[in-house]
Amino acid sequence: MTTTAFDMSAQLSRRARTMNASAIREILKITQQPDVISFAGGLPAPELFPIEDVRRAADDVLTRYGPAALQYSTTEGHAPLREWIAMRHGIPAANVQIVTGSQQGLDLLGKVLIDEGDTVLVEAPTYLGALQSFQPYLPRYAQIPTDDGGIDVEALERVLHEQQAQGQRVKLLYAIPNFQNPTGRTLSLERRQALVELTARHGLLIIEDDPYGELRFSGEPAPSLYELGLALAGGDPERNHVIYSSSFSKTLVPGLRDAWVQAAGPVIAKLIQAKQGSDLHTPTFNQMIITELLPILPRQIETVKRVYGERGQRMIARISEHFPAGVEFTQPQGGMFLWVTLPQGLDTTALLPRAVERKVAYVPGSPFFALGGGENTMRLSYSSAAPEKIDQGMRALGETLSEALA
Repeated sequence: MTTTAFDMSAQLSRRARTMNASAIREILKITQQPDVISFAGGLPAPELFPIEDVRRAADDVLTRYGPAALQYSTTEGHAPLREWIAMRHGIPAANVQIVTGSQQGLDLLGKVLIDEGDTVLVEAPTYLGALQSFQPYLPRYAQIPTDDGGIDVEALERVLHEQQAQGQRVKLLYAIPNFQNPTGRTLSLERRQALVELTARHGLLIIEDDPYGELRFSGEPAPSLYELGLALAGGDPERNHVIYSSSFSKTLVPGLRDAWVQAAGPVIAKLIQAKQGSDLHTPTFNQMIITELLPILPRQIETVKRVYGERGQRMIARISEHFPAGVEFTQPQGGMFLWVTLPQGLDTTALLPRAVERKVAYVPGSPFFALGGGENTMRLSYSSAAPEKIDQGMRALGETLSEALA
């Protein structure tokens, strides 16, 4: 009996065929050699993880809760954790949903908000992981220009009018106002206020992704878009058009995968249903550990801010010292990243193998653009690099760029 070869790829859904591998994850595969200095992955510094506090918290959780810590739990999340988040933001716990990492939150938001063909507005550039999360729901993207002050709100208004004139349904704006991934830029207070008011007038949702907001090491803090939206709504979270997402991954530990979304009731209700179909609930034990760690969170944040501030400033100093003329770069006030722009005509994807030959790696910028572009840009992460590695890596990268410009 003969059988015909079964073409499994032909059975994949249309959504599956739109999925692409993360450029960052693929790059990380080629930089695993121990002698390569990688500024590619956005990794928190592992030496700052509060290991002894986590060990104590895990023991306390098992002592206090026993088998309940290892049991299935509610989809909404561990009640004390939700209540703590809600209290900090001045909203009811019913408006808070715990998710398994911010990435799951973005995926679930895409699932419950985006219909095929909806226009999703994103910054140019924007977080690659958000594009990956939204893409299976088949949106159309429109890019909003950014500069050192963040989103260009006047350009946003022009794009809104253009999209609406073309009969396109503009569903939401995805934004990272604090120490943006990938650029490290921060949206100015004036633009935050204008952005919230403009989107409210147009009936446009905002997804505010804020995993880095606590990691400010210079400059003055600004209210979140969610806070401004809440004020505009008279303090009523049910009328706030801003959806807020944040995480404990960048402040405590990433491996526990604890994050949250806060939004109006109808959105939360659908997130609960979508999460039930995804993973039922975020691991109970992990949520309880995070809750036990909340008393040390202020201390941990101060430690992380200090170290990242030192490393960020060191990277900026070495860029100024070693990079050739004509190279521009951002100077973040917090977070984990900075953005480098090379002269036109250079391609950072093509340059990457030459950098790896010199034992240094980065992320090319083009994958962060929803509609293409940015071939002459790159993202550098300073968070997990020791000072001597920053010195060595920036020297090697500067040599690579100087050679390319020669």
